[in-house]
Amino acid sequence: MKQFTIPFTYRSPWIAAIKQQRKQADKMKKDFTPSILDFGHLQINLARHFGFCYGVENAIEIAFRTVDENPGKRIFLLSEMIHNPQVNADLTVRGVRFLQDTSGKPIIPFDTLHADDIVLIPAFGTTLAIEEQLTALGIAVEKYNTTCPFVEKVWNRSEQIARQGYTVIVHGKPTHEETRATFSHAAAATPTLVINDMKEAEILGTFITGERSPDVFDQFFSGRYSAGFNPAVHLKRIGVVNQTTMLASDTQGIADYLKQVMIQHYGLDESTVTNHFADTRDTLCYATNDNQSAVYGLLDVPADLAIVVGGYNSSNTSHLVELCEEKLPTYFINSSEQLISATTIQHFNLHTHSEMTTEDYLPKKDKVVIAITSGASCPDALVEAVIKKLMDFFGVDTTIEPLPASLS
Repeated sequence: MKQFTIPFTYRSPWIAAIKQQRKQADKMKKDFTPSILDFGHLQINLARHFGFCYGVENAIEIAFRTVDENPGKRIFLLSEMIHNPQVNADLTVRGVRFLQDTSGKPIIPFDTLHADDIVLIPAFGTTLAIEEQLTALGIAVEKYNTTCPFVEKVWNRSEQIARQGYTVIVHGKPTHEETRATFSHAAAATPTLVINDMKEAEILGTFITGERSPDVFDQFFSGRYSAGFNPAVHLKRIGVVNQTTMLASDTQGIADYLKQVMIQHYGLDESTVTNHFADTRDTLCYATNDNQSAVYGLLDVPADLAIVVGGYNSSNTSHLVELCEEKLPTYFINSSEQLISATTIQHFNLHTHSEMTTEDYLPKKDKVVIAITSGASCPDALVEAVIKKLMDFFGVDTTIEPLPASLS
């Protein structure tokens, strides 16, 4: 896989050594057990896969190279490059300005832009309408487009099934930048609808079977379907694609459920279901799959608590937190600074969408085992800083080179 040039401050030779050791021992990436870092009174169970993915490194490389190669030019980001506060802050310090917030609300009006300005499209991509606006201003959109190739893969698959007469069902968070972009690209080619979860998939199923009247469709999916969408017509042939940072198991579960609805409603079998349901399994992102599979492997090994590092508005990171919360006391932090002391931690509560402080988060026992992972937009350097701070709390020499016990 391509090697990217990104700021060294995001790298961690310490973490890189661990990842390289795992890669050499497991070239096919079939082993999802964690790396065990045993420091005596402290043990870190480090997820097999975590941190920057291909799309994120690609976006960061393009963004920083653009800044370096265009001194004196006005450079804008359409919205956050990725959902990581450190990366976005670093770009801001270097003079890059944001045109919109993550919900699409304008910060700097487009009519203040000039043809010689540079506008970076973030890794999530953007809508066709925004691309057209920028192009009309004379801005070279494609030259500075950092859209993740795996997001574009979803768009391409949507267009393929659209040409075959399928309606596209997007599984994603309706207000997320990537979902808005995917909806836009799909809706340009075929009727398109966004659903958020299995509950909404089950409701959608009742419109497919006719249990609910099309007249009440808007009560459940207002603002989330393309112009002219007619549930009585456009739900006869469907295919499911996803926001690439959703839980892969959730997307597959929704696809499997809707496939079964089609089989039962139309009296089909596996050989004939494609008349009504497209196979879109290949839109699931490899990094999302790997990171989530690594968390399942991480949770199979006993631990006292879990720490997940990443941006609070990061979709893929929030799903890792949800998985960890099913088994362990879990603390979602965005940097080592939130490890205030060995007794106090500041962390983000996904359910209240607010920061909170917890006391006595580390158990009082002879050996404390902590499971650690991070989101796809989190620099490895932040994970190293978290581990070293925990080592410091336990009196472990932070200058030692970590070596997973299984490889020592």
